[in-house]
Amino acid sequence: QVQLVESGGGLVQPGGSLRLSCAASGIIFVAYTMGWYRQAPGKQRELVATITNGGKTYYADSVRGRFTISRDNAKNTVYLQMNNLKPEDTAVYYCRASLGSSIYWGQGTQVTFSS
Repeated sequence: QVQLVESGGGLVQPGGSLRLSCAASGIIFVAYTMGWYRQAPGKQRELVATITNGGKTYYADSVRGRFTISRDNAKNTVYLQMNNLKPEDTAVYYCRASLGSSIYWGQGTQVTFSS
């Protein structure tokens, strides 16, 4: 059974930082491209960042320079370091694993701004 379990979301103030984690099980983690997506209220889910099995990264323009995706194959975990957070970063963040036609999603973790 494949499981992707996200953690690390929470309340944050503008300019703050959070580190999201996604622990994978039931897949050959090292073979998969891992990604982070997010969905804000009333909006479609959008790509945030991806990292290939070879470590090549891609970022959406809206987060490039502020977010960093990384992976630890020994721990079957992918991370998203988020710095200089902005109110528009408020969303549910989802972890995604993909290999060919095999795609798996986590349940999501909420990132919310506190005023």
